[in-house]
Amino acid sequence: MSAATFRVWRGDASGGELVDYTTEVSEGMVVLDAVHHIQAEHANDLAVRWNCKAGKCGSCSAEINGKPRLMCMTRLSELDLSQPVTVEPMKAFPALRDLVTDVSWNFRVKKGIRPFRPRAPDAADGTWRVQQADVDRVQEFRKCIECFLCQDVCHVLRDHHLHEEFIGPRYLVYTAALEMHPLDVEDRVPELRQAQGIGYCNITKCCTTVCPEGIKITDNAIIPLKERVVDQFFDPLGKLVKIFSRRQS
Repeated sequence: MSAATFRVWRGDASGGELVDYTTEVSEGMVVLDAVHHIQAEHANDLAVRWNCKAGKCGSCSAEINGKPRLMCMTRLSELDLSQPVTVEPMKAFPALRDLVTDVSWNFRVKKGIRPFRPRAPDAADGTWRVQQADVDRVQEFRKCIECFLCQDVCHVLRDHHLHEEFIGPRYLVYTAALEMHPLDVEDRVPELRQAQGIGYCNITKCCTTVCPEGIKITDNAIIPLKERVVDQFFDPLGKLVKIFSRRQS
């Protein structure tokens, strides 16, 4: 056993400050363990959101030494314990209390995305025929645990606070899962370009870097969606094809 200092943000929507707590730590502990020790020993009223403690519920998102991470998946052995470990709430969302933020905006965004709309069945028995490769393509996006770390690290939301103009990487992934589904026929591209603000993303890949599920958010979701926007609105050859297609129909 040894002692380590954790500099934890305490406060609410009106403001707050970082408070130092020293607690005993041992091999194998994660940051969430240390926060629980601090709750038990020094600050019974410390607010923190958590659930599974297995990296699958996305509840315990926070900023550890300035980097968005899951507290339950950040081992103390990865950190320099000779210096205070800073634990703060996500900065892209309004503070509620201590380490808990109001992430309800994300769920409102999700409601605004056009839902899945399947094409007509391929066979009389009401079934479809799809290629396995097309099925496999969207499986990666289903791994998302909605921890919102990608939303938190995104400079458009974190630094520029354009929440009303940009849906963020998490919901670009969600949209990609729908757009790339082999049975879906809904057209979400106009909304991507306008209301959902995909043009704000400058593909720095910071969202991919922090994803605990290893989803290649930028390469496999955002860039293909950007290509769809370009094809539909900025490709002159594509526009000509559409014009002639309409004339012939």
